[in-house]
Amino acid sequence: MTTINTDYERMACIVAQMSRDEVKQEILHFKGTFKLDFPEDYLEQLSVERLRHILLAAKLQQSGIN
Repeated sequence: MTTINTDYERMACIVAQMSRDEVKQEILHFKGTFKLDFPEDYLEQLSVERLRHILLAAKLQQSGIN
């Protein structure tokens, strides 16, 4: 297994274990080279799976793992 796959899997496992509130807070306070601009009331309407998908995509983009 390559390092990239290992890094991706590690990041995916961390995000998968986060609670809904933890994921939402990470999205709202994401610090990166780009801004995630989601209103809190919009995030409240999303499933935890969708929130995790958004956060994982942002973290992967930020890290350059893709």
